[in-house]
Amino acid sequence: MSSLAALPRSPWLVVALGFGAIVFEGYDLIVYGSVVPAMLAHPGWGLSAAEAGAIGSYALLGMFLGAPASGWLTDRFGRRRLFIGLLVWFSVMMVLVALAPTPGLLGLFRFLAGLGFGGIPPTAIALVVEAAPAGRKLFYNSVMLSGFPVGGVVAAVASLTLLGPIGFRGLFALGVLPLVTLVPLAWWVLPESARFASAGAESGDGKVRALLRGRAAVATLLFAVANFCGFLLVFGLNTWLPQLMRGAGYDLGSALTFLLLLNIGSVVGGLVGAAISDRFGGRAVATALFVLAAAAMLLLTAPRSPMATSVLVFVAGAMTVGSQSVLWGYVATHYDTAARATALGVTSGIGRLGAAAGPAIGGLLVANGVGLAGNVLVFAGAALAGAVSSVLVPRRRTAAATAALAADPAS
Repeated sequence: MSSLAALPRSPWLVVALGFGAIVFEGYDLIVYGSVVPAMLAHPGWGLSAAEAGAIGSYALLGMFLGAPASGWLTDRFGRRRLFIGLLVWFSVMMVLVALAPTPGLLGLFRFLAGLGFGGIPPTAIALVVEAAPAGRKLFYNSVMLSGFPVGGVVAAVASLTLLGPIGFRGLFALGVLPLVTLVPLAWWVLPESARFASAGAESGDGKVRALLRGRAAVATLLFAVANFCGFLLVFGLNTWLPQLMRGAGYDLGSALTFLLLLNIGSVVGGLVGAAISDRFGGRAVATALFVLAAAAMLLLTAPRSPMATSVLVFVAGAMTVGSQSVLWGYVATHYDTAARATALGVTSGIGRLGAAAGPAIGGLLVANGVGLAGNVLVFAGAALAGAVSSVLVPRRRTAAATAALAADPAS
């Protein structure tokens, strides 16, 4: 590590670097959907819609595997080293995606890129939570995580303006930008987590193994279920809301406006929810947001004016994505330094299965003629399951009890 990177720095610098990484993760994941029509029309490939959909899921599969692996590696070898390594990894993979000569190789490289995409959030969250001041950890974390919807906006704008001039390969190739922007900056100025540096030598593997034993195992399981529900809501609603609103009688412009409102609400909900969590705790706020998300979606089942519907969609976005941001902070602050990134990786990795399940469930319901009311009832049920999982997480052990457990694994 360079001497400059070892110097104390503002936590906002760590937030900014994490935010940038999450923006690129969001861009690389979301831009795929924007270029599918161009890929289907690519001469010589003969790609079907089903094949394109399968290729799109490969990155999510990579994230499912990459999140727990990277979380464990981060707790073993340090936050800074893994953060920079993951940025390099998925940037290089996106270049290979852009250059892929066949759909099969494109899918393979998307899967490999997904290993890096899955690892960035737990690593960045650990860095931010350990750099942020007491009483502001969840807020700083939520600011950093708001980079994901920003990345989605960047992907949409880039697709609208650049798909014609540079094609789908050019849009994929923009994923190399972290390699020449964030990586040099992080190498130069990003400090290692001081808490990790001090805890690493004395923590060992005992505390990590304790993650899957006793009360900690129950907490890990419940956090994984809550993450599954949160990701299901986020990706399910973002995928199917426009189509569902069109089926409810709105024109395409209005349906896309609802999607925009959903994502604006997600940014606002994440920031406000995290600020409140720093005062009242992640358990109470994550549970409340899941319950309010369910209520907002249930209210959407009744016919209302376009203005009232717009407000409900905004609230649904604030509560669903807001609950996911708060939930990640809840997980990060529940575990100690030695096992934090591992816990984030395991629970968010399982949660990525919800990211795949949400669009699939919505598609199955739409294909069987289930409209807006039926879909939101299913999503509301997932929100309530997330609330129950969040509130049932066992209270964190005291520091003395955790130390005793690490010293005597048989206890």
